[in-house]
Amino acid sequence: MPFVKPVAPATPSSDQGTEVGAASAITDLTSRDAEIRWSAARALGAHREAVSALAAALGVEQVAHVREAMMTALMCIDGEASVRALLPFLRSQDAGLRASAVEALQAMPRAISPFLEPLLADSDSDVRVLATELARNIPAAEATHVLCQLLDQEQHPNVCGAAIEVLAEVGTRDAIPTLRSCADRFSKIPYLSFAVSTAIARVSDSEG
Repeated sequence: MPFVKPVAPATPSSDQGTEVGAASAITDLTSRDAEIRWSAARALGAHREAVSALAAALGVEQVAHVREAMMTALMCIDGEASVRALLPFLRSQDAGLRASAVEALQAMPRAISPFLEPLLADSDSDVRVLATELARNIPAAEATHVLCQLLDQEQHPNVCGAAIEVLAEVGTRDAIPTLRSCADRFSKIPYLSFAVSTAIARVSDSEG
């Protein structure tokens, strides 16, 4: 389900009122009442000081619409702190939480950009696969660079397949030599050869 930015809370009468409201909402993130937690998350989308509390609450939240509100609040806050708060969820055993984290991080292309190269070099191939998805919304030239850098050294065919798929959608012609080299390296894996052919055709067409 796509994330929807929360409705902004009523404007408080003073900075002190804002601080009190945020503190109260942070406390409410641990309420036993799911609707109170949901309202609290919706109220915190403008409060950078709430990032760590939102991340902690997200790690234990089991109610889908409350989890979505927490993710959305972190997206609205945007920036390095939110990215750092969300990155650990890429390693979660909960597939839904992993997918939501990817979607949230994709919505913050500027903030995620400095983290991409380390993620694409992560020792966990599952993390590298998810990291390829984070390149979809960054500038095409940058996405091409980091994904080609990955393909030049990647040995896991599933990671290569994921990177090729993203390049087919957002890559530039600069990816073509790397794509061909990858196809040669994995010539015994038919689906990768086909994926490379498709990607080369698409990036060629995309630039006329």
